[in-house]
Amino acid sequence: MERNNEAERYDRAAAVLPSRLRKAALALPPEKKRLAEELRLRTGRPVTVLLPGGEEELDVTAEPEDLETLCDLAAEFSRYAAAETLRQGFIPVRGGFRVGLCGTAVMKDGINTNLVHLSSAAIRIGREQPDAGASAAPQLFRQGDFASTLLLSPPGGGKTTLLRDLVRRLSMGVEPYGPRRVALIDERGEVAVCVQGIPQMDVGPHTDVLDACPKAIGIPMVLRAMNPQIIAVDEITLREDLQAVSMAAGCGAAVLATVHAADIEDLRRKPLYRDLLESGVFRLAVTISQEDGQRRYDVEEL
Repeated sequence: MERNNEAERYDRAAAVLPSRLRKAALALPPEKKRLAEELRLRTGRPVTVLLPGGEEELDVTAEPEDLETLCDLAAEFSRYAAAETLRQGFIPVRGGFRVGLCGTAVMKDGINTNLVHLSSAAIRIGREQPDAGASAAPQLFRQGDFASTLLLSPPGGGKTTLLRDLVRRLSMGVEPYGPRRVALIDERGEVAVCVQGIPQMDVGPHTDVLDACPKAIGIPMVLRAMNPQIIAVDEITLREDLQAVSMAAGCGAAVLATVHAADIEDLRRKPLYRDLLESGVFRLAVTISQEDGQRRYDVEEL
């Protein structure tokens, strides 16, 4: 049943495509549908599907009007309503999908206000893996409290999937510990995938989502407004993020965050993350690796 659900999720993602392209996408064999991670469009080039082994071309070429139609379908024919995320290069779609876009940025006072002349698109086929955090979650507590934790892997290694499931589990309660109030700063809309304020992914009953907001702005906001016990963020990449995370710790909130790093040693080689470790905010790290085609989650003390 789960394998069929994976193929059906691909079909739902393909439904966002213009009809001419949708037909070619739906012709993909079921075994490849189950593995597909993205559908990608580039003007004047064949549409491709991203599989674990790389991109595979479909027998159809994307034209400029296809990109415009895709954008309209993703925005439910209201680009005005999607303007805030569109200027950031993506549109969240009902069902837990996300369309990333490239084109010509419209700049005003140093800030991008819109994307026009669309040239590329990537439909992310986000999947919930409800067992991803099952083994790691109980190990992330010390003296009855959640210990601030970093999730580590290279790009595409499964950090966001693990983050989503850990947020859900912490929000529901991890035995023998009770539910926690979690504030999720979903800057790129990849974790909860909110559409008009409604998370399309299950992030738990006691989770408050601040969508499409930079972490450095969002963390102080939820500290003031939502009284979180845990603040969850995806991909610390800027020094401003580090400063905001330190503020959260100083206010008594634990932090769950992801970073691009193969392991703890790789983390220490990067100046920003070395400073992150030296700040003492994080106590634990979960390293994600592949073993016999399956993801493995190793919890280590920092």
